[in-house]
Amino acid sequence: MLHIDGSYGEGGGQILRTAVSLSVLTKTPIRVTNIRANRSNPGLRPQHHLALSIMKQLSNAETKGLSIGSSEITFHPKSIQPGSFEFDIGTAGSMVLVFQTILLGMLHTPQRIHIRLHGGSDVKWSPSWDYFSEVFLPVVHHMGVPVSAQLCKRGYYPKGGGIAELTIDPGPELLSPIVFDSFHPDHVAGLIHLSGLPDHIAKRMKHEVVKQAMKKDVHCSIRTQVAESLSAGVGLTLWSRSKQGCFGAVSLGEKGVAAETVGKTAVDSMLADITSNATVDVWLSDQILPYFALADGRSSFLVRRISGHCKTNRWVLEQFFEDELFSFDPVDKSVRVLCEK
Repeated sequence: MLHIDGSYGEGGGQILRTAVSLSVLTKTPIRVTNIRANRSNPGLRPQHHLALSIMKQLSNAETKGLSIGSSEITFHPKSIQPGSFEFDIGTAGSMVLVFQTILLGMLHTPQRIHIRLHGGSDVKWSPSWDYFSEVFLPVVHHMGVPVSAQLCKRGYYPKGGGIAELTIDPGPELLSPIVFDSFHPDHVAGLIHLSGLPDHIAKRMKHEVVKQAMKKDVHCSIRTQVAESLSAGVGLTLWSRSKQGCFGAVSLGEKGVAAETVGKTAVDSMLADITSNATVDVWLSDQILPYFALADGRSSFLVRRISGHCKTNRWVLEQFFEDELFSFDPVDKSVRVLCEK
């Protein structure tokens, strides 16, 4: 049984999600200790408990310690259980993080899996729904992952109430490698979504993004979507992608934070990527590392900085594959991440 120290690196829930996904994918029993030991509220939280409970059901796993507050679990997956399922996070917990956990673990499903999930679509400390659909999924599609996703209803903090669906079909044993060597876009797309708030918030947000982007000769096409949700909320996702790279940026509105500040936060992040030598954004870099490890050949990208999440995912992957899969090499204003198998 493989032992994973849940306090490694930033010691958050990501270690747990990645480890359980890889456990199912590689059919490796695991024991995870010191779960979220570095956090102010250590142990399994409700959103982690649900994700692991779903993975338990989908993989017919035997588990110990799978309860809220637990600091240690064992997870022994058996065979994948295809079919249609429906789950409710019960709060505004991130549906995207749950879907990403499921997708990685179920890459080798023998038949279609369809998941309908209730929860939060756009919440802090997680990818927004539009980042998931417009940045993350296109990259894994490019690598050959047969997955589709649909947002049925937005869900904001604190009540959630969002609804989304994920469909995973049987795919290839090995994914296609990708090499993102050079990416210098001059056009950015985006979506502002809001519920229960006045229209001028979206207009001010959009104006700030366009104003800041024009200073760097970058054109923006931004749509506004009015949503119906149990809680008021507003958010912005920007993206730019091609066969050479993919950037995304997210900013969510908060009480007391000006619309202009929300817009500037997202566009500044996007422009930092565009004006560097990067070919993927900082957040995408850690999310796609597992898929690079499963590709048949050399894959690489450039990122402007290596995040703690990226270092942690690299470490977890190398526990499973017992090899130094990735190299991080400085290149001018960025870092080249290379997976060579």
